[in-house]
Amino acid sequence: MKAVILAGGRGSRIAAEYPDIPKPMIPVCGKPVLQHQIETLRKEGVREFILVTGYLGERIEAYFGDGSAFGVHITYYREPLPLGTAGALFSLGLPEDFLLCGGDLIFDFSLRDMVAFHEKNNALATLLAHPNDHPFDSTLIRAEESGRINALISKEETPAACANLCNAGIQLLSPRLLDLYRADGYADLDRDLLRPALATRRLFAYRSYEYVRDMGTPTRLRAVQADIRAGIVAAKHRKNLQRAVFLDRDGTVNVYKGLITDPQALELIPGAAAAIRRMNKAGYLVVIITNQPVIARGDCTLAELRRIHDRLETLLGAQGAYIDGLYFCPHYPEPGFPGEILEYKIKCDCRKPAPGMLLRAAEELHIDLSASYMVGDNPIDAEAGINAGCKPIFLRCGKQCPAPTGVPVFDDLKQFSDTLSAEKRT
Repeated sequence: MKAVILAGGRGSRIAAEYPDIPKPMIPVCGKPVLQHQIETLRKEGVREFILVTGYLGERIEAYFGDGSAFGVHITYYREPLPLGTAGALFSLGLPEDFLLCGGDLIFDFSLRDMVAFHEKNNALATLLAHPNDHPFDSTLIRAEESGRINALISKEETPAACANLCNAGIQLLSPRLLDLYRADGYADLDRDLLRPALATRRLFAYRSYEYVRDMGTPTRLRAVQADIRAGIVAAKHRKNLQRAVFLDRDGTVNVYKGLITDPQALELIPGAAAAIRRMNKAGYLVVIITNQPVIARGDCTLAELRRIHDRLETLLGAQGAYIDGLYFCPHYPEPGFPGEILEYKIKCDCRKPAPGMLLRAAEELHIDLSASYMVGDNPIDAEAGINAGCKPIFLRCGKQCPAPTGVPVFDDLKQFSDTLSAEKRT
């Protein structure tokens, strides 16, 4: 498979610090971001690269040459004038599916797994999708459980509430996608190719918690350098078991108001987003684990619950925090509710204190349960964590109920994150 890297950017947001360097050549921990990309993709089996250059492209060509010094083969397409994020693709003559990524990204991900997903779905385009700490500065994706994309939402049209699932800037594309839109000049990947192709139902989001982050602003550049030095970039690869913090929802992340059936009723506990943001930065996966009997009782539909969780992710994203997964149990075996849904009135292995949701998350997200925490404000949260093999944490959160015997106790999520950060430093 060939990789096409868009390396023609000038980097207006970071140009003040690097005025005479093309953005893909800005040093990250001692070497150009573009070199990080080539070396990472080489580890994933890519040997053929096409670099699309523009601003100061001669410096890129002089540095990398034909690629032999880096164990790969590189050819170049220098844009005669800026052609956008897709214009050059129509001149490359690519006969097979190819990888496309922006030249300002630091990443480490399993290309093999992404390719397998792409091929299984016979996709025209597969977008690597993930939550991030700046969703309102990204293209958001609405996708089905299968990954099929229903909508791409630009930062200019972000809705009031939306799941934090963003286009990471890495795509697997079929040449057949290019056949849907013939261009001779400037073309925008999102507007001119991907959005029109939504009608084919063959665009898919490949969800990944692996590390992909742009370094296009001074703040983000410092952040990716810190993550490289801390080993977070490499550790997030799917070949490695992940550490996670599992969080109860009501009373732990959002204010407890009984059973929530209206998205507008959901309100974050002060300090909860900051605590989750610290967990994100420390390299932990953050996963919500919540019992939601509102489904079985008939108080709320699955679609309505999705909107509640969209609001949760939106409120967190507004404060630079995100979750990597959310698992809920819709079951409730107790009878006697007028609108109850019989198919959910069962005893199951996922309703806490049963460990089913944690075990499923561990399998899907490659989590080492023994190195992970289950945090909640109810004794059943601690019990679920113990049953799954996690380290249980109990939060008082202003409640008077006694803490489970032998379980570490904290006042709230912020206090726990303070301790977690201190352990990380030592």
